[in-house]
Amino acid sequence: MSSPSHQLVLFSKPGCHLCEGLEEKLVAIQQADPCPLVFTVDIRDITTRPEWFAAYQYEIPVLCWAIASPKGEQLITIPRQSPRASAERILKVLQQTLPS
Repeated sequence: MSSPSHQLVLFSKPGCHLCEGLEEKLVAIQQADPCPLVFTVDIRDITTRPEWFAAYQYEIPVLCWAIASPKGEQLITIPRQSPRASAERILKVLQQTLPS
């Protein structure tokens, strides 16, 4: 029996070194053996939608859990972590904020 996969959304933009650093840590978590948490990451470029750009231009990277609901996708924002946070710290925050 496989573990359920959870969906993360990373609001980012090209050339953002903070976004790239967070993405690298998420990949490291996914590639750990054994994998401590199964999730996929949907990277959303804020420059492709005016409403994303308006909402996140000064906040990126923004990481959210995506929850499917009858009313459409709902996003639960994960508290922002220091760019110096380790992959282990990011994993702990993901586990603590994982929707039930």
